[in-house]
Amino acid sequence: MSTLAASASASPPARSLLPDLSLVVVTMLWGGSFLAVQTALHWAGAFSFVGMRFCVASLLALLLCRRELRNITRGEWLGGMAVGAVLYGSYNLQTLGLPYIPSSTSAFLTGLYVPLVPLLQLILFRERPSLAAWGGILLAFIGLLLLAGVNGLSIHLGLGETLTLVSTLTIALEICLISHFAVGCNARRMALVQLLTVALLSLGSALVSGEALPQWHPVLLLCVLGLGCTTALIQVMINWAQRTVPATRATIIYAMEPVWGGVVGWLAGEAMTAGNVGGAALIVASVLLSQLGARKPEHAPA
Repeated sequence: MSTLAASASASPPARSLLPDLSLVVVTMLWGGSFLAVQTALHWAGAFSFVGMRFCVASLLALLLCRRELRNITRGEWLGGMAVGAVLYGSYNLQTLGLPYIPSSTSAFLTGLYVPLVPLLQLILFRERPSLAAWGGILLAFIGLLLLAGVNGLSIHLGLGETLTLVSTLTIALEICLISHFAVGCNARRMALVQLLTVALLSLGSALVSGEALPQWHPVLLLCVLGLGCTTALIQVMINWAQRTVPATRATIIYAMEPVWGGVVGWLAGEAMTAGNVGGAALIVASVLLSQLGARKPEHAPA
């Protein structure tokens, strides 16, 4: 009896699914924000809008961690600035490329980060994804192809496609860096540094590029405030969740973003094809498959 009790107490505790579920909520917020970003660009340039959005997010993050700032570490400063610089590239490049290409093409090109993340993890940090993770990546990528549709595959390498492709690489790099730096860091403090970095770089880019000043409109204000608050919440959740969720599995979960975007579009009156539904089903299946290897995390939090 004592032997059984000892072995039971020595067994590792069951892994919580809360971090994974938090990332699912992140994809819901991302998918629902696409329409707001398109609307806001009627009255503001890409750099200005991203800068204002991240200023609001920075203020909210500051309120969340104001009592913890005295304990901020060198690793949180360096990691936050590194991730923030890459985050600046991903948000602005994707926003700059969006006016030049159809949204389906943008969705397909952005989805290329799914197979890129495990390759970067292998190259940068020598981390090999599990077999279940590779299966999830394959299903997610096929699902993204179906969601993009025929128009998404008709690609001519112009300015919009080039900007979106570069943004895809920065998205993959961002996911890898967050998993690398978030371990042992305070999620709120690190998010604040990331958000401030993006805000300052974006506003500086708006000035250097000679971008026109934003035009006042109440809808623009709502978009900036709403997306700013959402962005702060997203970044804190990502930093917290990716302390225990490996980058490869996080990537598969992030692939659900266009699924929620499609749901929002459908609710707004857009048509859903059989390919869209099949693609969404494959992405959901990929997330479930990736959980098969979740009992043995690739790295443990510090």
